[in-house]
Amino acid sequence: MVEEGLGNASYLVDVGDGRALVIDPERHPRPYLAEADRRNLRVAWAAETHVHADFVSGATALAAHGATVVAARSAGLGFAHQGLDDGGLVDLGGLVLEVLATPGHTPAHVAFVLLDGPRPLGVFSGGALIVGGAARTDLAGEHDTERWARAAYRSVRDRLMALPDHVALYPTHGPGSFCSTAASGERSSTIGAERRANPLLAGDADEDTFVTRLLGGLGTYPAYFARLPALNQAGPSLLEPWPTLPQLSVAQLHAAFDYGADLIDVRPVDEFAAGHVPGSLSIELRPQFQSWLGWLVELGQPLTFIVGAHQDRAELVRQCLNIGHSKLVGELAGGIETWTAAGLARSTIPLINAVDLDPAEQILDIRQVSEWTVGHIPGAHHVELGALRGADALGADLTSTALAETERGAEPLAVMCAHGQRSMTAASLLARHGHDRLEVLRDGVEEWSAASGIPPATGK
Repeated sequence: MVEEGLGNASYLVDVGDGRALVIDPERHPRPYLAEADRRNLRVAWAAETHVHADFVSGATALAAHGATVVAARSAGLGFAHQGLDDGGLVDLGGLVLEVLATPGHTPAHVAFVLLDGPRPLGVFSGGALIVGGAARTDLAGEHDTERWARAAYRSVRDRLMALPDHVALYPTHGPGSFCSTAASGERSSTIGAERRANPLLAGDADEDTFVTRLLGGLGTYPAYFARLPALNQAGPSLLEPWPTLPQLSVAQLHAAFDYGADLIDVRPVDEFAAGHVPGSLSIELRPQFQSWLGWLVELGQPLTFIVGAHQDRAELVRQCLNIGHSKLVGELAGGIETWTAAGLARSTIPLINAVDLDPAEQILDIRQVSEWTVGHIPGAHHVELGALRGADALGADLTSTALAETERGAEPLAVMCAHGQRSMTAASLLARHGHDRLEVLRDGVEEWSAASGIPPATGK
């Protein structure tokens, strides 16, 4: 099962006797239980390759439905589980699960090899080895990054590459994951294919080469990654019944503001542009919603929402809870129309196309460094969206630029990403901090280049 927004995969394995194994489940147990039921299976085991930083584990939820949690003993989980050491075996009733210690992505990381007798069928590698790369090694602390990168090399060379070429590789992290480095667009592979084509291993890479390549692929990651490992290690609370989103009146919404709640507008960006509650944060509900919510809004913050009439409230709740946001106060009943009907002011932020961009206008590109390096508008300023959550909402990265030196609001500012969703999020953050001459570019660099006839600049 693939969580596109986080770039992760979890796995339901039919072990052949009416029971099933789930690898690295996310918080909501219903998809796994429903799929198992559809196949006339019972989820008997939930196996964790590592203590996750990017999502709340569903292991305790599946345990509440009768599954045995399997994990590395060294992970120090604070709830009932079967703790295993390197080489430990789990009898699945015909098939066997073998534990391989593969530290690197996290200190207590393990991979699980699925065995049919002596024959290995597949390996669930978590983040130790992914298709075209490996997972980042800086989550345990910046000063230990190289240490764990070297451990990752040994895990790949001595443990995973010791498996036969035919063994299927099923990683948890993949394309779109902030845990991944140098990942390809594929989610599964084989040991042989990675031996031949994984860029980290190319040219019979030695340890130093592997480490240099791995660390060279590290980008930034969401702030909430620092909070979730402790939650997952202790054991996430059970949510029974699964929460729903309460309906709020305008008066209740104002009371929530007084309580310190944040207001997140999840409508499509064109609707937010046309009119929104002043000070609200635009994060369009899409698969990537959860990553940006976790990156830009502190865990533990009470949340209220403006939701479009046809948007999926259950999906909104699922994504919030999946990354640890649990204080969901509710949504304004009737949405923005209720706000307007109450006679309350709305703000707007214009959306423009590349052909409408004034050549003299200042441009703020808020994409990731990896995107900026491939191609950007010459003369544009660059700050990653995640860096805009600070008190000034322009960040120290711009202190030496004309953009920071310009009196706030005195010059127009066009904010851009690739399709407009992230740039509207950035614009709503900037508006909170007094920037009122804002525009959001619907288009990306390619559309701008086609409209202007100017080739993009490359490099940092």
